[in-house]
Amino acid sequence: MDLDLAQLRALDAAVTEGTMDAAARALHITPSAVSQRLRALEASLGRVLLVRSKPVTVTDAGAAVLRIARQIDALASELSAEVAGDTGDDVPARRSIPLAVNADSLATWVLPALASVDGIDFEFHREDQEHTTSYLRDGTVMAAITSESTPVQGCAVEPLCVARYVPCAADTYVVTWFPNGVSRRALAAAPVVEFDRKDELQRRYLARRGVPDATPPRHQVPASADFVAAVRLGYGWGMVPTWQLPDAGPKVVVLDERGIDVPLYWQQWNLRSAALDRVREAIMAAATSLRDG
Repeated sequence: MDLDLAQLRALDAAVTEGTMDAAARALHITPSAVSQRLRALEASLGRVLLVRSKPVTVTDAGAAVLRIARQIDALASELSAEVAGDTGDDVPARRSIPLAVNADSLATWVLPALASVDGIDFEFHREDQEHTTSYLRDGTVMAAITSESTPVQGCAVEPLCVARYVPCAADTYVVTWFPNGVSRRALAAAPVVEFDRKDELQRRYLARRGVPDATPPRHQVPASADFVAAVRLGYGWGMVPTWQLPDAGPKVVVLDERGIDVPLYWQQWNLRSAALDRVREAIMAAATSLRDG
């Protein structure tokens, strides 16, 4: 199979930009040239790769090719950076590294961990830890923090740390909703704060306590700091990572020390990249500090 770099870049640009016209502008060619390259790529592979919708989407075959296209482009960028360095250029070449990170990690320890990694432009994709690998599968990101220990095809996986989530609520909320303790009956009526519809932590805790999933009223607050703020303000109880408890404030109390442990893993493309290795080292060092702390 002979892969044409220009055709692969046309596929990447079409999906990234969403339309043929936008892809053409990004590649500095005409929309007709983009379409020709995509048709040639599909013809050479014998597969339909794109759904020509707005925005453009990939088929299952297209997702696999897109992942390879982005990996090849990453290697090409790495080579360009090394060559630029060999010329003695005073301005070091920068690299762009897209990462998928769950909101709680991004808001607490990931941003500080990567702040000292110079020469890299980060593109963060925020997603629940149970769903970040979808970005790896379609090639959107080069690495992800995930709760999945099984590596995505073409990726390597390493354990990071265990995030412990405990049910918390404001002290005034406890007086109102749990005056006689955190019982199953009280949990069935007490309002809950969730991150979004994908957030399963509160549901898992309720299931552990024997409470039907659909029973309590729910608030959805899709931002890590705002989630904790909603708990502090008494909107409902919610599962808060223990490393975020110092930021919750003295009026937020832990309802049950028996939390839910969520193992976190680092998955990245299985290729040699000096820039990606620097990111990995920073993430692993920060995770080690979390474990030791």
